[in-house]
Amino acid sequence: MSSTRQLDLGKITAAALAISDAEGFPAVSMRRVAQELGVGTMSLYHYVKTKAELIAAMDDALMAQIVLEKLPLDWREALMSIAFRTRDVLVKHPWALSSMLSAPPGLNAMRHMEQCLQALAQTEMTMEQKLTLLALMDDFVFGYALRESAREPVLDADAVKKRFASGAFPELTRAFGKRRTHRNPDRFRLGLEVLLRTGDEQIPRRNVRLSQGRRKTVREP
Repeated sequence: MSSTRQLDLGKITAAALAISDAEGFPAVSMRRVAQELGVGTMSLYHYVKTKAELIAAMDDALMAQIVLEKLPLDWREALMSIAFRTRDVLVKHPWALSSMLSAPPGLNAMRHMEQCLQALAQTEMTMEQKLTLLALMDDFVFGYALRESAREPVLDADAVKKRFASGAFPELTRAFGKRRTHRNPDRFRLGLEVLLRTGDEQIPRRNVRLSQGRRKTVREP
């Protein structure tokens, strides 16, 4: 049993993250975290007054894992490194894809955003273009992590074969009729390369503002 003297915000946050990983985010509560740490529920309130504060601490801990120790000098390489780190954290903690979106940006979220803008500081992009490119990267990284975290669907093989045999799906038959097409293991890197290679040239100049959240861009009318 842990002593309340050994408690701190880091241990409380780590316990909440472990519960989310093992049982899902809905299982997190002040009582459940206290149980995990072997202390009374009231002992936690010295460090986190509400569940909202606990969620904010969890989000900040996840964002700390995304912040790079050292930013590569080349801006494309820097954004690639940030994207890979972000993907790894989200795949490891898939519940965060939806559960942490409402958390207010903490210190490490700000450090993460600062790193992203530092990477783009050497470019000739406007601030509006930089924020749009970062939002596009978020869309790509979050979408990839969501698909990676999803379970493979269970297919009725006989039903699929009958549909292929009907001739109504010629392109699907060519793609999947004889064997399952394997995923390209480098598709994450390939997608990022395409995005970064063309993003600075194709993004138009528009009025964009940074709104509350992890990293969001909103186009003004």
